[in-house]
Amino acid sequence: MQPETEHSERSEQTKTPLWTRPFIALTACFFLLFLSLQMLLSSFPAYVKDEFHAGNVQVSLVTSVFALSAIVSRFATASLMRRFSRMKLLLVGLLIAAITTALYSAAGSYGALLVLRIGYGIGFGMASTILPTLVSRIIPLRRMGEGIAYFGLSTSLAMSIGPSIGLNVMKQAGFTELSMLGLIASVVIFPILWLSRSRQDAASSAQRNGNHQSAQAAVKPPFNPKLLFPAMLNVFLSITYSGLLSFLALFGDDVHIEQVGLFFLFNAITVILVRPFSGRIFDRFGHAAVLIPSGLFVAASMIVLSNTHAMPMLIVSALLYGVGFGAIQPTLQAWMLRSSTPEQYGMANSMFYNSTDFGVAIGAILLGAISAATSYGVMYKYSAGVMGLFVVLGALQYVLASKRIKRTQAVAIES
Repeated sequence: MQPETEHSERSEQTKTPLWTRPFIALTACFFLLFLSLQMLLSSFPAYVKDEFHAGNVQVSLVTSVFALSAIVSRFATASLMRRFSRMKLLLVGLLIAAITTALYSAAGSYGALLVLRIGYGIGFGMASTILPTLVSRIIPLRRMGEGIAYFGLSTSLAMSIGPSIGLNVMKQAGFTELSMLGLIASVVIFPILWLSRSRQDAASSAQRNGNHQSAQAAVKPPFNPKLLFPAMLNVFLSITYSGLLSFLALFGDDVHIEQVGLFFLFNAITVILVRPFSGRIFDRFGHAAVLIPSGLFVAASMIVLSNTHAMPMLIVSALLYGVGFGAIQPTLQAWMLRSSTPEQYGMANSMFYNSTDFGVAIGAILLGAISAATSYGVMYKYSAGVMGLFVVLGALQYVLASKRIKRTQAVAIES
């Protein structure tokens, strides 16, 4: 009966569609949310430095306070989702993010800008917790890696093209026009949500009702310690990305590369190509098959970037980073979701995005201090060292997990 059961499960998963209207709509919303963020995030360092004559530490704080407020907001949102409508909370978060984005250019002082960044972090934290939680509940479990890879493509694509768009708009038009562009991206989310709302709610409700543990949906799920290790690896990856967001534009000025924003464009090319394959590899072979080689790609990218003085080397670095980053991020998120029950999806997604923002926050501070004491080139070498640690820990976890599985199988055979 077991082969028949497995066959029927596979058939059921194959019949369950992935590209539903709610999935497409929520993926588009997530792309716009992150596009608005990334367009402005890459340009803030140069804007703050020019407008308020800030030093490297003050520049890094603009990124850090946003990330830390988003982390706090996600913890609060995870609790609020058990008491209030997710859609209403989502709309509130999006509204806060849109209002603060509109007010950026009106900030008359560095302190006022920090307050707005905290407000944006609260709104962004709410929206970026609820959207992936809604998506996680409509993806078939056996296609979780593939589904998250495609959904996460929205994030990676925004993180790849957003900075390039932001830097170019900032250079050609100015920060006020850029903030308005970010506002437009935020506002477009609302009609997309409205068009898909009824069907999305129905799909999510149907899946919850079909789950045997749905009666416990209102109960706070227990903490899942299995999430800690992938979350830590995500912190390491995010530290390297923080170095790109916060200092790549300044690094370009330092080495006299004018179109340094092309890094994000070429990075996007490999991200788009790698994402679908990485999800299928994870579903078939597990997380280690993706994380270890991809970590080496990111480390190599940082080494190449640290020695870059011309556009060809910058492009090589971008392509290498896209391969690694584009594969690692969805794999870590899918790993965390597969290690969780449906009731823990909110917690898993919250930890994933919190670890991203935590890595960005501490990365901006630590790498900013390193660049101030040495140079941007040396700073990127430290980023390569962080990914070296990522690879070592990932390989060690794989070896230990394999030994644990073999011991369990040996005990089962003996008994």
